[in-house]
Amino acid sequence: MKKSSIGIREARINFSKLIQDVRSGMEIIITDRGKPVARLVPAQGQNLSLEERIKNYESCGLIEVCIHPVKTVEAPIELPEGYVQSCIREEQDDG
Repeated sequence: MKKSSIGIREARINFSKLIQDVRSGMEIIITDRGKPVARLVPAQGQNLSLEERIKNYESCGLIEVCIHPVKTVEAPIELPEGYVQSCIREEQDDG
């Protein structure tokens, strides 16, 4: 998503143009004396691809990019039906 910043006074004067830019996918940062105070972003519910939604969440700080490789784990071993119950019974009999 392309970003742009604009001061409050200029945003007020050019609001209609800013809305057009936002509709086209742009993110507008509104500043007050050079400090960011607000963001104009496209409304939720648009038909964004998964990749675009992920990028939006990253830019908002809602999610972070994984920097560690993802580890795969083996599937758990299958135990015969009733195995756990029989082990418990054995422990109870021994105890």
